Amino acid sequence: MEGGPEIRIAVAAELLRIRHRAGSIRPLIANPAQRRFERWSGRQNIVLKARQMGMTTWVAARFFLRTITRPGTVTLQVAHTRSAAESIFRIVQRMWEELPADLREGPLRRSRANVGQMLFPRIDSEFRIASASDEGVGRGLTIQNLHCSEVSRWAGDAAETLAGLRAALAKDGEMVMESTPNGAYGAFYDEWRTASEPGGKGDGLVRHFLPWWLEPAYCGAAVDASSLTTEECELVARHSLTLGQISFRRGLERSYGQLRSQEFAEDAETCFRVSGSSCFDVQAVERRVLQAPEPRERRSNGALQIWLPPMPGKDYLLAVDSCGGGGEGDYAAVQVLEVQTGLQCAELQQRLRPAELARVAAEVAREYNGSVIVVERNNHGAAVIAYLQTNERYERLWHDGSEAGWLTSSASKPEMIARLGSLLESAPEMFMSRRLLGECRTFVSNERGGSGAASGAHDDLVMAMAIGQAVRARMLESGGRGRSR
Repeated sequence: MEGGPEIRIAVAAELLRIRHRAGSIRPLIANPAQRRFERWSGRQNIVLKARQMGMTTWVAARFFLRTITRPGTVTLQVAHTRSAAESIFRIVQRMWEELPADLREGPLRRSRANVGQMLFPRIDSEFRIASASDEGVGRGLTIQNLHCSEVSRWAGDAAETLAGLRAALAKDGEMVMESTPNGAYGAFYDEWRTASEPGGKGDGLVRHFLPWWLEPAYCGAAVDASSLTTEECELVARHSLTLGQISFRRGLERSYGQLRSQEFAEDAETCFRVSGSSCFDVQAVERRVLQAPEPRERRSNGALQIWLPPMPGKDYLLAVDSCGGGGEGDYAAVQVLEVQTGLQCAELQQRLRPAELARVAAEVAREYNGSVIVVERNNHGAAVIAYLQTNERYERLWHDGSEAGWLTSSASKPEMIARLGSLLESAPEMFMSRRLLGECRTFVSNERGGSGAASGAHDDLVMAMAIGQAVRARMLESGGRGRSR
């Protein structure tokens, strides 16, 4: 579908029909949000939106028209779940069914195909759907149109899935990522932060923010102007909202509470911060990211980063969070802290097996004045402790009671995380690592009442730091001495 925005909008209205909110089948008439997107769309687009703005339908329609008007076109629509993908496909299926009969029975006659796939053999084009959780999604395809829906809710490693899909996108192909916000972390949030405002130069990712008031249906009975709060007056002045829209907004507050800004976004900053379930103050973390210094030294291809080298007479603590090693899963992490101040001096993040981790930890500990080592003894940590004692013959191991190491449990973890969160707000200068701060951004509460890394993220650096700060506090209480045996 060639031409400018107005031509594309007119063609959609002329050719395509959809099921309206009221249930009737009507022509696809672009609403204000869809018109705004058309006006500013680039080759690569990211859309941050409120709920039910019609963007998923519009992008599906846009790419469906491209599929049937450009021979040799492959369109792939990727949703966060299989059921969501099938819902999108039903919208496109209806668009095809409502086309004039001479098109459906002529050049746009479909061949038999798999579920979730339209093949148009006479023009050598196809439209297909997939779920982000499908193994190898997009692999083996050359895609001209890529639509990624509700990216903030993709399961697994969303960044890796996006990378694979981008690799399948043709050089001159078009991509649209769209989603409601879901916390200040994850692949969609990262993509949004690096995107450019509409109208900029270059061929990079273009931002489109679509607040709820662009949708004409989001309006209620007008409220009394004298009842407006200060916040509501500011919204009216800044965005020319009507008293009916303020009424609708109050209804959202009653229905959704704190989730209002997530489901019905009003600005592109707070909708991320108030949505999701970050355990730490995201604003404090972001401020420190901007100020954090570069390491003065990097070793082991960047796995070990050093900001403050060991100083004579100072006491240090090494906190170790282990992993299974190998090529997959979480990393092992080591945090080096200066005991008196709590300053982060060095950090290791690497996939290491227990014996290798024990060797590296002992090596760094000896460099830092023979510091105390505390190992989380959960899971593989017990093996790391055993290797430290036998292979490395390292004696300065932290003991909690009669056992070497630190036990992270449902009782100890909330206090550890709360302590780290307090330090991030009150003394952010203690933390040097952008890797650590990045993990803090994606460390969230879960539905079971616990906490950990968001889907597709890691938390090994956070846990090593939380262990280190908890043990450091105990060392200071006992006069700065580590419990070693």
